[in-house]
Amino acid sequence: MAKKWYIVHTHTGFEDKVKASLEERIKTGNLEDSFGEILVPTEQVVEMVKGVRKTSARKFFPGYLLVNMEMDESTWHLVQGTPRVTGFVGINLSQTGGDRDIYKKIPSLSEDEARKIIGRIEDGASKPKPKIIFEEGDAVRVVDGPFANFQGVVEEVFPEKGRVKVMVSIFGRSTPVELEYIQVSKG
Repeated sequence: MAKKWYIVHTHTGFEDKVKASLEERIKTGNLEDSFGEILVPTEQVVEMVKGVRKTSARKFFPGYLLVNMEMDESTWHLVQGTPRVTGFVGINLSQTGGDRDIYKKIPSLSEDEARKIIGRIEDGASKPKPKIIFEEGDAVRVVDGPFANFQGVVEEVFPEKGRVKVMVSIFGRSTPVELEYIQVSKG
Protein backbone atom coordinates (compact mmCIF):
# COMPACT_ATOMS: atom_id res chain seq x y z
CA MET A 1 0.00 0.00 0.00
CA ALA A 2 1.33 3.44 -0.92
CA LYS A 3 1.76 6.22 1.59
CA LYS A 4 -0.49 9.25 1.20
CA TRP A 5 -0.65 12.63 2.91
CA TYR A 6 -3.36 13.20 5.53
CA ILE A 7 -4.21 16.25 7.60
CA VAL A 8 -4.49 15.62 11.33
CA HIS A 9 -6.26 18.11 13.60
CA THR A 10 -4.60 18.76 16.98
CA HIS A 11 -5.10 21.09 19.90
CA THR A 12 -3.73 24.47 18.82
CA GLY A 13 -0.35 25.21 20.35
CA PHE A 14 0.51 21.53 20.82
CA GLU A 15 1.51 20.71 17.23
CA ASP A 16 5.19 20.08 18.05
CA LYS A 17 4.33 17.99 21.13
CA VAL A 18 1.82 15.93 19.13
CA LYS A 19 4.45 15.40 16.40
CA ALA A 20 7.02 14.18 18.97
CA SER A 21 4.43 11.99 20.68
CA LEU A 22 3.31 10.52 17.37
CA GLU A 23 6.91 9.77 16.35
CA GLU A 24 7.50 8.03 19.69
CA ARG A 25 4.29 5.96 19.35
CA ILE A 26 5.29 4.94 15.80
CA LYS A 27 8.70 3.79 17.05
CA THR A 28 7.20 1.95 20.04
CA GLY A 29 4.58 0.27 17.83
CA ASN A 30 7.23 -0.76 15.27
CA LEU A 31 5.28 0.97 12.50
CA GLU A 32 8.10 3.00 10.94
CA ASP A 33 7.48 1.32 7.55
CA SER A 34 3.86 2.55 7.52
CA PHE A 35 4.76 6.20 8.15
CA GLY A 36 6.78 8.79 6.27
CA GLU A 37 7.28 12.41 7.25
CA ILE A 38 5.25 14.22 9.86
CA LEU A 39 5.25 17.97 9.25
CA VAL A 40 4.14 20.99 11.26
CA PRO A 41 3.32 23.55 8.52
CA THR A 42 5.55 26.51 9.45
CA GLU A 43 7.31 29.33 7.67
CA GLN A 44 10.09 31.65 8.78
CA VAL A 45 9.14 35.28 9.46
CA VAL A 46 11.37 38.31 10.03
CA GLU A 47 10.67 41.25 12.32
CA MET A 48 12.56 43.98 14.13
CA VAL A 49 12.67 43.57 17.91
CA LYS A 50 14.42 46.35 19.86
CA GLY A 51 16.40 47.32 16.77
CA VAL A 52 17.57 43.77 16.06
CA ARG A 53 16.44 41.69 13.09
CA LYS A 54 14.80 38.53 14.49
CA THR A 55 13.72 35.44 12.54
CA SER A 56 11.15 33.09 14.05
CA ALA A 57 8.87 30.27 12.94
CA ARG A 58 5.16 30.90 12.43
CA LYS A 59 2.63 28.12 11.96
CA PHE A 60 0.54 28.92 8.90
CA PHE A 61 -2.03 26.19 9.71
CA PRO A 62 -2.19 26.31 13.53
CA GLY A 63 -3.74 23.18 14.98
CA TYR A 64 -2.85 20.90 12.07
CA LEU A 65 -0.14 18.40 11.08
CA LEU A 66 0.59 16.75 7.74
CA VAL A 67 1.20 13.04 8.12
CA ASN A 68 2.51 10.82 5.32
CA MET A 69 1.25 7.32 6.04
CA GLU A 70 -0.31 4.11 4.83
CA MET A 71 -3.89 4.25 6.09
CA ASP A 72 -5.10 1.04 7.72
CA GLU A 73 -6.83 0.16 10.95
CA SER A 74 -3.67 0.00 13.07
CA THR A 75 -2.16 3.26 11.77
CA TRP A 76 -5.51 5.04 12.08
CA HIS A 77 -5.83 3.91 15.72
CA LEU A 78 -2.25 4.93 16.48
CA VAL A 79 -2.80 8.48 15.20
CA GLN A 80 -6.35 8.78 16.55
CA GLY A 81 -5.20 7.58 20.00
CA THR A 82 -2.34 10.08 20.29
CA PRO A 83 -2.92 12.61 23.09
CA ARG A 84 -4.17 16.01 21.86
CA VAL A 85 -5.15 14.66 18.42
CA THR A 86 -8.79 15.50 17.75
CA GLY A 87 -9.03 13.56 14.50
CA PHE A 88 -8.40 13.49 10.78
CA VAL A 89 -9.65 16.32 8.60
CA GLY A 90 -12.49 15.32 6.30
CA ILE A 91 -14.44 12.94 8.53
CA ASN A 92 -16.73 13.50 11.50
CA LEU A 93 -16.54 10.55 13.89
CA SER A 94 -19.84 11.44 15.57
CA GLN A 95 -21.68 10.86 12.27
CA THR A 96 -20.19 7.45 11.48
CA GLY A 97 -22.47 5.36 13.66
CA GLY A 98 -19.65 3.15 14.94
CA ASP A 99 -18.47 2.09 11.46
CA ARG A 100 -15.45 -0.20 12.01
CA ASP A 101 -13.96 0.63 8.60
CA ILE A 102 -14.06 4.39 9.15
CA TYR A 103 -10.37 4.69 8.28
CA LYS A 104 -11.21 3.72 4.67
CA LYS A 105 -13.35 6.84 4.29
CA ILE A 106 -10.74 9.39 5.37
CA PRO A 107 -9.75 11.55 2.40
CA SER A 108 -6.06 12.05 1.65
CA LEU A 109 -4.53 15.13 0.07
CA SER A 110 -3.93 15.03 -3.66
CA GLU A 111 -0.27 15.06 -4.69
CA ASP A 112 -0.76 18.62 -5.98
CA GLU A 113 -2.23 19.85 -2.67
CA ALA A 114 0.52 18.17 -0.66
CA ARG A 115 3.21 19.60 -2.96
CA LYS A 116 1.82 23.14 -2.53
CA ILE A 117 1.90 22.93 1.27
CA ILE A 118 5.34 21.29 1.39
CA GLY A 119 6.61 23.88 -1.12
CA ARG A 120 5.35 26.67 1.12
CA ILE A 121 7.19 25.12 4.09
CA GLU A 122 10.42 24.86 2.06
CA ASP A 123 10.07 28.39 0.61
CA GLY A 124 9.44 29.77 4.10
CA ALA A 125 12.68 28.19 5.33
CA SER A 126 14.81 29.59 2.49
CA LYS A 127 13.15 33.03 2.13
CA PRO A 128 11.78 34.34 5.44
CA LYS A 129 8.66 36.48 5.06
CA PRO A 130 7.93 39.68 6.94
CA LYS A 131 5.79 39.12 10.00
CA ILE A 132 3.55 42.06 9.15
CA ILE A 133 2.08 42.73 5.70
CA PHE A 134 1.49 46.35 4.72
CA GLU A 135 -1.13 47.97 2.52
CA GLU A 136 -1.31 51.36 0.83
CA GLY A 137 -2.64 54.00 3.24
CA ASP A 138 -1.35 52.27 6.42
CA ALA A 139 -0.01 54.68 9.04
CA VAL A 140 3.47 53.50 10.04
CA ARG A 141 6.40 54.43 12.25
CA VAL A 142 9.98 53.93 11.08
CA VAL A 143 11.79 51.75 13.65
CA ASP A 144 15.21 51.31 12.03
CA GLY A 145 17.66 53.23 9.89
CA PRO A 146 18.31 56.95 9.42
CA PHE A 147 14.59 57.79 9.57
CA ALA A 148 13.95 55.96 12.87
CA ASN A 149 11.05 57.44 14.89
CA PHE A 150 9.58 59.27 11.88
CA GLN A 151 5.85 58.77 11.22
CA GLY A 152 4.52 58.22 7.72
CA VAL A 153 1.94 56.70 5.42
CA VAL A 154 2.54 53.76 3.08
CA GLU A 155 2.22 55.01 -0.48
CA GLU A 156 3.30 51.86 -2.36
CA VAL A 157 3.98 48.23 -1.45
CA PHE A 158 6.55 46.03 -3.21
CA PRO A 159 5.83 42.52 -1.81
CA GLU A 160 8.28 40.77 -4.15
CA LYS A 161 11.09 42.95 -2.73
CA GLY A 162 9.78 43.06 0.85
CA ARG A 163 9.84 46.87 0.69
CA VAL A 164 7.43 49.80 1.05
CA LYS A 165 7.49 53.41 -0.12
CA VAL A 166 6.57 55.60 2.85
CA MET A 167 5.77 59.31 2.72
CA VAL A 168 7.48 60.88 5.74
CA SER A 169 7.47 64.54 6.74
CA ILE A 170 11.00 65.94 6.76
CA PHE A 171 11.28 69.62 7.68
CA GLY A 172 7.56 70.03 6.95
CA ARG A 173 7.81 68.52 3.46
CA SER A 174 6.36 65.16 2.46
CA THR A 175 9.22 62.99 1.17
CA PRO A 176 9.05 59.44 -0.26
CA VAL A 177 11.40 56.96 1.42
CA GLU A 178 11.77 53.32 0.36
CA LEU A 179 12.27 50.98 3.32
CA GLU A 180 12.35 47.26 4.06
CA TYR A 181 9.24 45.82 5.75
CA ILE A 182 11.19 45.19 8.93
CA GLN A 183 12.22 48.85 9.16
CA VAL A 184 8.63 49.99 9.77
CA SER A 185 5.83 49.06 12.16
CA LYS A 186 2.13 49.78 11.95
CA GLY A 187 0.74 52.62 13.99
